[in-house]
Amino acid sequence: MFKRALPSLSAKEVAMQLLSRRDHGEYELSQKLIYKGFDENTVYEAIKFCLDHNYLDDLRYAKSQIRQHVYKGHGERRIRQELKQKRVVEATIDLAMEEESQDWFELAKQVGEKKFHGQKAEDPKQYAKQVRFFQYRGFTFEQIEYALGKNEYD
Repeated sequence: MFKRALPSLSAKEVAMQLLSRRDHGEYELSQKLIYKGFDENTVYEAIKFCLDHNYLDDLRYAKSQIRQHVYKGHGERRIRQELKQKRVVEATIDLAMEEESQDWFELAKQVGEKKFHGQKAEDPKQYAKQVRFFQYRGFTFEQIEYALGKNEYD
């Protein structure tokens, strides 16, 4: 892999610029700095600086991601998976989920109303399609059942 030319800004300055636009997770920020051509020690120092000054906070980042995903109509399972992919620690995810509490059953129902306009499935094939939609969004079977209501195709 090729090395990019070192930018004129320091790793701390680049990190600050990135964080001024939006919250980042610790891992995500370190990957961006490495991609920009900074060596691991410099990246470590920049990350440490941001953590020490509370510019970087995985809990704040996780809570922000949860709010964004809930706004998009995603369920808890999908949100957890995305945060794990961004290497947020499980304990941090749990705490963020607790602090950003959500009624997942009602969210599933709202998402279903928006997508299907309150129309029940007319046949098993259509019902299966609706269930797959909810699964992709990250809802559990109990939440899906609640959102779709009782159906003769269960």
